Amino acid sequence: MGRGALKSLQIGMHWFPERAGGLDRMYYSLVRALPGAGVAVRGMVAGSPRVAHDTDGAIHGFGPAAQALPLRLMAARRAVAKAIRVERPDVISSHFALYTWPGLDVTRDIAQVSHFQGPWADESGVEGAATLGQRAKHWVERSVYARSTRFIVLSAAFGRILTSRYGVSPERVRVVPGCVDVARFDIDTPGWSARQRLQLPQNRPIVLTVRRLVRRMGLEDLIDAMALLKKRRGSDAMLLIAGKGRLADELQRRIVEKGLENDVKLLGFVPDERLPELYRAATISVVPTVALEGFGLITAESLAAGTPVLVTPVGGLPEAVEGLSRDLVLPTTGAEALADGIASALAGGLRMPGAQACRDFARANFDNAVIARRVAEVYREAVAEGSV
Repeated sequence: MGRGALKSLQIGMHWFPERAGGLDRMYYSLVRALPGAGVAVRGMVAGSPRVAHDTDGAIHGFGPAAQALPLRLMAARRAVAKAIRVERPDVISSHFALYTWPGLDVTRDIAQVSHFQGPWADESGVEGAATLGQRAKHWVERSVYARSTRFIVLSAAFGRILTSRYGVSPERVRVVPGCVDVARFDIDTPGWSARQRLQLPQNRPIVLTVRRLVRRMGLEDLIDAMALLKKRRGSDAMLLIAGKGRLADELQRRIVEKGLENDVKLLGFVPDERLPELYRAATISVVPTVALEGFGLITAESLAAGTPVLVTPVGGLPEAVEGLSRDLVLPTTGAEALADGIASALAGGLRMPGAQACRDFARANFDNAVIARRVAEVYREAVAEGSV
């Protein structure tokens, strides 16, 4: 770690190998990269004792995610208090407001940085949560953000949400995109070989999306777009949807109703170690989100694998890819725009960057080491302000 390393306490949501969510993936990547940027890491998440075993004691699971909420909150507070007693950190890094909130009294005199990865309360509303639950979540978020010296957002779009919805001063907000281990996705496997190993057709364009199967991801639009492509253009493209979620049965019914059983496949959960090969097998990736997308980790992962990715103009998605090619950003959301964009990309009507350009862009902008250095700079800002 070296002398002079900044000591951080990283409060996350879940441990990625145990729970597969975008926030958890980025937490997992970041805490492993921060030591290389001069930030010593200790942390806590809702998780099993295996977390401490796998991280040599750096990260602790304070209890199972399935535990009743009051018990989880009490366990989170005990974990924060214990961590501070054992070794006082220079900075508290909050990745999830709910588990930071119970310990606000014991972290009062320590610089705090909040990683704002989305409006938790608003996301719940999009997915149909009760209004009372939304208000409670919003109050928890505001309580935690009131204690934060600096904020890290995944995009300027989410920075605007943070300042408008939570009253945070823009001067305290820093934009740092999500991170991926580019080397892990940049595998030495040709596309045809990846398809062979995954038992995918060699003679059809393959469109891929990796998403949680929930409402705001726009997966219904993407399935409808495939129906339009087949009906209007006679396309033989195949869509692969990787991920799990509450909409699985509904999406499968939609596929059957539109006669797309041979054209759209729900893959379910794909283990992390198989994702690089799946991206490499695809002709293009698509992120069809309709609401509240701060970054879209699939964008960085797909580019790191050398596969171009089309995105809807929602939230921070355009910011993630327009530096590579403006043609990667669709003009609007919905099935029509998705169908037109996919058709043009596959026919050569859009300027799709080549595999090496995709990989180079991901390495320069999203690699773990690059992002860890930028995050470390924000932590040092927060600590410096607190010591004045």
